[in-house]
Order: sequence, then C-alpha cells, then structure tokens
Amino acid sequence: MKNKEDSEDDMLPEYNFDYSKAKINRFAIKQAPVIVTLDADIAEFFKDAKAVNRALRAILSALPNSQFHEKT
Repeated sequence: MKNKEDSEDDMLPEYNFDYSKAKINRFAIKQAPVIVTLDADIAEFFKDAKAVNRALRAILSALPNSQFHEKT
C-alpha cells in the first residue's frame, strides 16, 4: 500500500488530454434551445428569458383551440 507522500509524487504538474478522440454523450439532451432576438422596444419589458416564456405561455393558453399544454 502506498502512503500519501508516494501518491503525491505520481501526479504530474500538468496533463494534456486529447479531446479529438472524445465521443458524443448519448445521454445528453438532443434538443437544442431556440434562440430568438427581441427588438429593443420589446426587450425593455422583460427582465430575463423566464419572463418572456411566461408571457408566451399565457398567450398560447388563451388561444382558442390551442393544443398547448404546459409541462409541469
């Protein structure tokens, strides 16, 4: 069994990993977010992306015959 002093000597000061051989994470989310640019006059009314999403969800739920169902 190695003691603490021996294990510290095994560590190099720097490691260079070759990420060119990395594989895609098959468990990662496959759907990328949609990026939308708001006009400056509209953006003044929203603090962040959550506020924009709340407003859009409210509009969608108010539409007649809307198939929108908010995920909970």
